[in-house]
Amino acid sequence: MLVGWAAALNDAAAQTNSAAAAKYFSPPDESLYLRGRFVYQRNCVACHGEAGDGSGPMGLTALPRPRNFRAGIFKYRSTPSGALPTDDDLFRTVTQGIPGTAMPFFSEILTERDRRAVVQYVKTFSRKWRAPDNFAAPVTIPEPPAWFTDDAQSARRVESGGKLFAITCAGCHGANGDGKGEAAAALEDFWGRKLVPADLRRPWIHSGHEPTDIYKVLVTGLNGTPMASFADTTTEQQRWELVAYIESLRRESAEKARTGGK
Repeated sequence: MLVGWAAALNDAAAQTNSAAAAKYFSPPDESLYLRGRFVYQRNCVACHGEAGDGSGPMGLTALPRPRNFRAGIFKYRSTPSGALPTDDDLFRTVTQGIPGTAMPFFSEILTERDRRAVVQYVKTFSRKWRAPDNFAAPVTIPEPPAWFTDDAQSARRVESGGKLFAITCAGCHGANGDGKGEAAAALEDFWGRKLVPADLRRPWIHSGHEPTDIYKVLVTGLNGTPMASFADTTTEQQRWELVAYIESLRRESAEKARTGGK
């Protein structure tokens, strides 16, 4: 009886998740296909390749390598781990670019219409975009807590965040956030390529410029990489303390650069 009851609960949960995914189902908009292909061929094919596999002539020497759209795996999303990004997620990447990579921003090069069209074209490279179960609701990202901008309170939170960082993050990102943790040398991405953890001391982070962008990575993870979601293993407070600690690493590094390391 207990086994049957548990199975029924699992089936009900699966149906609920499937229904929720279907609500956010967003297959490629075929009406924008031709425009999107034109924009892609003029602006993206050199890196991402004619087939969208990330093997364009300029992409072969880029580090990190351009996204392989055929796999349907995207790092920077507002959706849970394993889910496809929203159209707005892709539009944001096209608009703002990815700092510290070869992916430029197109906000001043392409019109909004063209940016939205190329997003739809990118979605045609993978069958994943036609399966409702690959979609999910965006994760709600809260605003930074009040203590985040209070120096006295923030200092205490940074200390707590540093302790948590040492346990959960230093193995890959290094004790001082330089990306040279003990496990870093063995890390690979989904395609079996060597993966270098982010140097969290840099003034820019691939996911964005704001503290909320760092928080988002903590709750969504980075699909296709060993960077897992911390949504189920940390509290909201702990995640903000981690963000505060990472921000402190960036400030310290910037100050050393300004003063010549003094």
